[in-house]
Amino acid sequence: MEKQDFNINKPPHVLVIPFPSQGHINPLIQFGKRLISKGIKTTLITTIFYLNSHFTNKTNTTSIEIEAISDGFDEGGYASADSSETYLKRFKEVGSKSLAELIKKVQNEGKTIDAIIYDSFMTWVLDVALEFGIHGGSFFTQACGVNSIYYHVHKGLISLPLGPTVLVPGLPRLERWETPSFVHDLGPYPGWSETVFGQFANIDQARWVFTNSFYQLEEEVIEWMRTKWKLMAIGPTLPSMYLDKRLEDDKDYGFNLYQVNHNEYTDWLNDKPKKSVVYISFGSGARLEPEQMQEIAWGLSDSDVNFLWVVRVEEEEKLPKELMAKKLVGKGMVVAWCRQLEVLAHESVGCFITHCGDLAKLAVDEGGSSDKDIDEFVYELTNA
Repeated sequence: MEKQDFNINKPPHVLVIPFPSQGHINPLIQFGKRLISKGIKTTLITTIFYLNSHFTNKTNTTSIEIEAISDGFDEGGYASADSSETYLKRFKEVGSKSLAELIKKVQNEGKTIDAIIYDSFMTWVLDVALEFGIHGGSFFTQACGVNSIYYHVHKGLISLPLGPTVLVPGLPRLERWETPSFVHDLGPYPGWSETVFGQFANIDQARWVFTNSFYQLEEEVIEWMRTKWKLMAIGPTLPSMYLDKRLEDDKDYGFNLYQVNHNEYTDWLNDKPKKSVVYISFGSGARLEPEQMQEIAWGLSDSDVNFLWVVRVEEEEKLPKELMAKKLVGKGMVVAWCRQLEVLAHESVGCFITHCGDLAKLAVDEGGSSDKDIDEFVYELTNA
């Protein structure tokens, strides 16, 4: 299909398509806010399930318009699939058709789509964009060092199973266990392994390549990646009020998994001395064993510190309730979710115990708290 004509009388229109997960959606929402500030019409494309279950308060995304495509699991999303392999395969099949239908609908309404920025996990989006003659840009939400390792596996430059050490340009020599889990433990999640290694399958056809990292953080790796693609390091994609303050009142990510009473924990923090609170959060995806939860609780008890501990609703049953009631009552607060950037910027917070995910690390860099890493899954070991 021939490339659509660009109408110089209308502002450019960009579709932004993240993978349906909080750690992938938030960076692209922040990127979309920046595009809007430059006069670019921006539409966020999420799944039908996420739109109905998590985007009920659309004002959180400021002026970004939202549309939805099907991932084949409209009622339950990823959690309703019998395996990650099933979800990823069906999302590609159904999502490709659904995205094509959405593009046709927009064009039939007399509107243009001038570019599509897509999560690098979803290479099929670029295939659909090119069918319509639309330029595409790949957006890496994970660290450049992690993606460089994935690239070398994809190209066969790192052989699996791994040897004792791994060496790639721009990184120090890594022990086997320091690589992402999909690299040093290939077997358990074949669907995800295929996804992260396959991010580079058609990347040479992308007009732009973006990363959520920033140059000073990964200078050597970024320079190496720029020998392959015109990589633009645009991170950290945090709300503007924590960075350059160019977007007035932009203090929060546009999307949160859970609706909680933010005033309750904020008031609690306000009553605590400076640098006296340990903040504990393992992100939106990590799942700890009950024994690990108990060890954390004992550590808090023995340390005798104030703490704010984020435990998602589906993880609450793993809390050692008797220990929490007898040893930790009055010392801390357990919440299902919070506005992490506000917490890290609060003067009472002195330490952050984290799973070392990408957004957590970037938030620490800007928030000012010291961090202690508990590396749980996938790429966190390499980030640490």
